[in-house]
Amino acid sequence: MKFLKSFGQFWYDFIIGDDWKIAVAVVLALVALYVAMTVELFGDTGLTLLGGVLLVVAFAISLAIDVRPKKR
Repeated sequence: MKFLKSFGQFWYDFIIGDDWKIAVAVVLALVALYVAMTVELFGDTGLTLLGGVLLVVAFAISLAIDVRPKKR
């Protein structure tokens, strides 16, 4: 049982890490990319560019949330 707990803890730390917002943003970007792929919105190059842009924007938004000034 200790092995399963340690295994689960490893994957939680590996995927979520220190900031759960980045993990959620990446998952949402991948879901949006999957939807665009299934409806054949773009070709291969367009999907590659869309995926890159979505991941960069998702990371930038989560970073902006973390560095914004705290309200008093």
